[in-house]
Amino acid sequence: MSEDTVQLYQKRIPIYPRSVKGRFRNLKTGIMALAYVVYFLLPWLRWDRPNAPDQAVLYDLPGRHFYIFGLTIQVQDIFWLAGVLIIFAILLFFVTGLAGRVWCGYFCFQTLWTDLYMMIEHWVQGERPARMRLDKGPWNREKIVKRGATYGLWLLVALWTGVSFTAYWVDAPTLVVELLTGRAPYAAYFTTFFLTATTFVMAGLAREQVCVYMCPYARFQSAMFDHDTLIISYEQQRGEGTKGRAKLGKGLKTREERQAQGVGDCIDCGYCVQVCPVGIDIRNGLQYQCISCALCIDACDAIMDNQKWPRGLIRYTSENALNGRKTTLLKPKTVGYGVILTAATALLMWSVLTRSPYTGTVEQIRQPLYTQLSDGGIRNTYEVKLNNKLTAPMSVGIRIEGLAGATLDMDGMERIELTPQERIKLLARVQVPPVEGGKAAGDKVTFVIEALAGATAEPIRREVPFYAPASN
Repeated sequence: MSEDTVQLYQKRIPIYPRSVKGRFRNLKTGIMALAYVVYFLLPWLRWDRPNAPDQAVLYDLPGRHFYIFGLTIQVQDIFWLAGVLIIFAILLFFVTGLAGRVWCGYFCFQTLWTDLYMMIEHWVQGERPARMRLDKGPWNREKIVKRGATYGLWLLVALWTGVSFTAYWVDAPTLVVELLTGRAPYAAYFTTFFLTATTFVMAGLAREQVCVYMCPYARFQSAMFDHDTLIISYEQQRGEGTKGRAKLGKGLKTREERQAQGVGDCIDCGYCVQVCPVGIDIRNGLQYQCISCALCIDACDAIMDNQKWPRGLIRYTSENALNGRKTTLLKPKTVGYGVILTAATALLMWSVLTRSPYTGTVEQIRQPLYTQLSDGGIRNTYEVKLNNKLTAPMSVGIRIEGLAGATLDMDGMERIELTPQERIKLLARVQVPPVEGGKAAGDKVTFVIEALAGATAEPIRREVPFYAPASN
């Protein structure tokens, strides 16, 4: 007895998005252009630094410094990264609750690069019908030339994407020269190749499959929606009427004629489906594949303008609005996200703006805990660590207080000049004279580390124990 073969995976159906003009397409193009200017040109922006490459944004892993214009982030500031990630997560929840997947439609890297690849494909191969004919046609000279030109341009974009990403970790001009001369580190070649390959595959070959099958956001974003979330929707009552949608034809050319026949405003042209980059029909309702790019709105508005009918058959709206109820954007969930987002952003900005230009720590050397001198005095030894966080030199002074009669001996290093971003370890000896009876008193001593020149900041105070033998 034979069994029917079960298909576990659906074969990919090629999508040939049609170009469209409109306000949302212009918005997407503007955001894409701005994103590319920032991404590709930022590594080449110069910023004068005396002790590091003159690059405005540089993530120097060997030196364990991140440079972002005038801000220097060190390893101990890693909590700032956690703060940024928390802010981005809250912002995503906040925006998704208000306006759905606008991140996916306008700002996601997959969307931005796929848009550019589609523009290249349209420029080389032509509009949707021409690309469909080319794809289904035999491998002749025209197909080889156009496909080769498309893939070649895609590869150039992917390569420059990989080089630009790597340039954020190495001085950009130096990197390009070393890559071309074969002197770049292995990690630079690997990173560039990896980004080139993934960009070419994801934006050129996989496209909508990344959004539909690989991106987890498509699966859980509906949990952030509610009846007031602004989503791209088709107004079925207006578009379908009582007898459904119908193409333009005799007796169905004006709105009055169509309404008299019980037919809706949708002329079933399919333009909204043809422009969709993920190949869905928005008239079938909200679908998890929809990335809220709003190109179907531009397509439908173009048809409505051509017919001189009101826009808005497909638009950003809420489920409540479609059902004749009021849309409420200011609700407890939205306010809560907004308050948390504002507080987290303010806290991060305060932390960055009030950061100390230097750090200092003091640790006691416990082997031995103390040394008893021949005159009865007691000496404790400490390790002082200083870190200049600035890209400029500074002078630091070290003194002690809080322990009567104590003296500090650092072999003349009580005042030290720190070069830009210098880290240094110093040995400090604190000695107290013998008291009456030949014994020295033990308590606590406070190290005061203060900037003398090159920076303005509150002194750093580190209180540490001072050990002495127990009194009999």
